[in-house]
Amino acid sequence: QVQLVESGGGLVQPGGSLRLSCTASGSVASFYAMGWFRQAPGKQRELVAEIIHPNNVYYRDSVKGRFTISRDNVKNTVYLQMNSLKPEDTAVYYCSAKRDVALGYLYWGQGTQVTVSS
Repeated sequence: QVQLVESGGGLVQPGGSLRLSCTASGSVASFYAMGWFRQAPGKQRELVAEIIHPNNVYYRDSVKGRFTISRDNVKNTVYLQMNSLKPEDTAVYYCSAKRDVALGYLYWGQGTQVTVSS
């Protein structure tokens, strides 16, 4: 059973930075893709960024140029570096993994709260 554990959330002022980490119980290199999603109150969960085998990355338009997704295969960890944070980035952020191109994101972490407020 795959386990994903997120960390690094918190309260930050607008313009600040946070780095989220997601550590997997298995090898992150074995996954076809790993992604970061977020869900704000009253809104649907949305894909923020994903890294697809071997190292192709995708970002939603609203975070391009501010967020960076990366993977450390030795530490079995995926990161989301978030810079120039805005109040609208406030949400619970979830890490997820996809085993195969034909499957969806089936494995999820418990989520970590990110609050951007002055």
